[in-house]
Amino acid sequence: MAMAVAQHRVSTSGSSSINKHLDASGKYVRYTAEQVEALERVYAECPKPSSLRRQQLIRECPILSNIEPKQIKVWFQNRRCREKQRKESSRLQTVNRKLSAMNKLLMEENDRLQKQVSQLVCENGYMRQQLHTVNASATDASCDSVVTTPQHSLRDPNNPAGLLSIAEETLAEFLSKATGTAVDWVQMPGMKPGPDSVGIFAISQSCSGVAARACGLVSLEPTKIAEILKDRPSWLRDCRNLEVFTMFPAGSGGTIELVYTQMFAPTTLAPARDFWTLRYTTTLENGSFVVCERSLSGSGAGPSTAAAAQFVRAEVLPSGYLIRPCEGGGSIIHIVDHLNLEAWNVPEVLRPLYESSKVIAQKMTIAALRYVKQIAQETSGEVVYSMGRQPAVLRTFSQRLSRGFNDAINGFNDDGWSIMNCDGNEDVIIAINSSKSFSCTSNPNNALPFVGGVLCAKASMLLQNVPPAVLVRFLREHRSEWVDFNVDAYTAASLKAGTYAYPGMRPTRFTGSQIIMPLGHTIEHEEILEVIRLEGHSLVQEDAFVSRDIHLLQICSGIDENAVGACSELVFAPIDEMFPDDAPLIPSGFRIIPLESKPGVIIIQSDTKDSLTTNRTLDLTSSLEVGPATNHSSGDVPSSQNSRSVLTIAFQFPFDSSLQDNVATMARQYVRSVISSVQRVAMAISPSGLSMAVGPKLSPGSPEALTLAQWIYQSYSYHIGAELLRSESLGSDSILKNLWQHQDAILCCSLKSLPVFIFANQAGLDMLETTLVSLQDITLDKIFDEPGRKALCSDFAKLMQQGYAYFPAGICMSTMGRHVSYEQAVAWKVLEADESTVHCLAFSFVNWSFV
Repeated sequence: MAMAVAQHRVSTSGSSSINKHLDASGKYVRYTAEQVEALERVYAECPKPSSLRRQQLIRECPILSNIEPKQIKVWFQNRRCREKQRKESSRLQTVNRKLSAMNKLLMEENDRLQKQVSQLVCENGYMRQQLHTVNASATDASCDSVVTTPQHSLRDPNNPAGLLSIAEETLAEFLSKATGTAVDWVQMPGMKPGPDSVGIFAISQSCSGVAARACGLVSLEPTKIAEILKDRPSWLRDCRNLEVFTMFPAGSGGTIELVYTQMFAPTTLAPARDFWTLRYTTTLENGSFVVCERSLSGSGAGPSTAAAAQFVRAEVLPSGYLIRPCEGGGSIIHIVDHLNLEAWNVPEVLRPLYESSKVIAQKMTIAALRYVKQIAQETSGEVVYSMGRQPAVLRTFSQRLSRGFNDAINGFNDDGWSIMNCDGNEDVIIAINSSKSFSCTSNPNNALPFVGGVLCAKASMLLQNVPPAVLVRFLREHRSEWVDFNVDAYTAASLKAGTYAYPGMRPTRFTGSQIIMPLGHTIEHEEILEVIRLEGHSLVQEDAFVSRDIHLLQICSGIDENAVGACSELVFAPIDEMFPDDAPLIPSGFRIIPLESKPGVIIIQSDTKDSLTTNRTLDLTSSLEVGPATNHSSGDVPSSQNSRSVLTIAFQFPFDSSLQDNVATMARQYVRSVISSVQRVAMAISPSGLSMAVGPKLSPGSPEALTLAQWIYQSYSYHIGAELLRSESLGSDSILKNLWQHQDAILCCSLKSLPVFIFANQAGLDMLETTLVSLQDITLDKIFDEPGRKALCSDFAKLMQQGYAYFPAGICMSTMGRHVSYEQAVAWKVLEADESTVHCLAFSFVNWSFV
């Protein structure tokens, strides 16, 4: 018993007894240094050795021969325990440092807000006093009530002394925005501060231009963070080019730079922006590192090149980065972006995009902080990506896809783009680039085998009441709903070498199925990088055993519906299945940008019916007529009806010079077909199509969703004498809502010679495993098995004569070929409002389930 107690003490005494063992007399004896070294070597190779391995260790190491195997086991147990405690202690220390730094940041933010409240109280009191003075002396309202603001003292940017003066003023103004009350900041909607969040985000409430602010904790040194953020093209997807024209020292280790920056335009409907700025980098007395920037006066300042003619000069108000080192490592970073994007020269419907602080916050401020945190996690080894690729390599792929897509949308002349046969009335713009190089530096075999160049077909359209995140998710997950696989095969096969090279590609049939293989994602999953494999089969006998699959490299972003002001994108490019690091990429895809609704928003004058049935895009520069600003109260127009977004589509096609016109015709037709498909998809997934009386129609010639729901509900009561929905008092909106959420599958089909489905509730779509878009391609006979079709035929006359019919339990088929059982089916005629015209037939499948 004494020996057992002693052994128990050894096994539980932790690190104090890890280098002790018991001798024959039962006393503790310390392990020698040689014994510990031998045990540590084994522990490094195998922390949990088996019984055989421990016995082998004793045999191989004579210095351990006087130690019992059980004591060796206890030593490894204690060693593992100590290692676990050490890791946990290290983790807790890291968490404690992070919480302390975040607590300090929140306390500073609280102090800043307290100062802001005090300042607002003082301003409020001053305004009250001014109003009282004006009312007391209406005839003498001159001197006391006028506030004059001294004009900004101009500085000469042509000499170093003048630039230094501008730099010092910029620094002071930037610091007052970053940590002071110079701007009235409000919390960014949807962003919650806390120790597990990326940071604290705010936007300007009322100031000149648009401004956004962020602060957070990053586990990198200040100089490294500054180096990353100054290289703006590496992290800001909308930055086309940044060039430093002049650099000179400014004392105390600081530098002043004159910087020219070009930014991509987000759509085809407005010109791109550029900036001519002074950038000041310095270190403060408290050790903080600062990079601040502002525009230099004069719109004509800066480089005057042919490329600059395609840009509109915008203004950077004092902005920048304040980076403070933290105790124990890492840095606290403050970011301020304050811009005037000259919204006056874009179409009026697009101005909310250029006047939104939320958009600036999502595209620049939040993106900067997230990128720095991403680099920090990659540096610490926390990010592990699949397919054996380094995170930096995959990040480069994402940047190349985004840049190539932006390049296609903008089509700058100095990149070799030119407009082809455009008379100003075309809905789809065709641009040609014959000078674009797609050679690979490391492997010439990866180069494209074309001599013609690349053709881009692009267009923009306005979407009403379609959540961008929902639309992008649908386009990503249901490619067969909008893609023409023959044209996709043309594009993808053009990247293959040998027998698959354009123009002699072999005929291929694509099944429409896709396999998504994830590669990686950013820290908050706001962007996903993946490879898509489209399955194909050869139509040529001799190639029957040759793989015809097509691979696409794809990024998807903005799929979070709660992200305010976020841009949603789906960008992809054909890529060889070997996936080389320097593979040429020709990106195509979709970008959906939400437009904020404000009081007095402009109203788009367009016929709903025409806009839904035509293939033409809503080109905001020519086709949309903009009416006068009109105010609507909340009772006139539902709030969900005010959501609008701009969809930009760009598809690129490589071509041979001899077939340029043919490829242009094909590209225009293809993009028009994609536009038509996207309109159908948008119409189907739009909340207005399911909940609002003024929403779009389900299909050309059909009633609106709300009207059809009322007819279904009323006709069921009329024919069967029971209530379809349980609620006694149903409003017009709640009828459709309850019908949509009904547990039984409810489907409506037309009265054509070959009936097709025109509507289904959520349970009906789930039962058939389809969508509202694809539903209209399904005929009534396809869902029943043979007994079900016979029962339908035998009772169809009864249904048409008395208006309803009951069908016994049976089996039907989903579009995926799965069997579905149901306890009972009810069919009835859906009458229109006059109760004499039969609009369609409705079916309700009770208690259905997959077999």
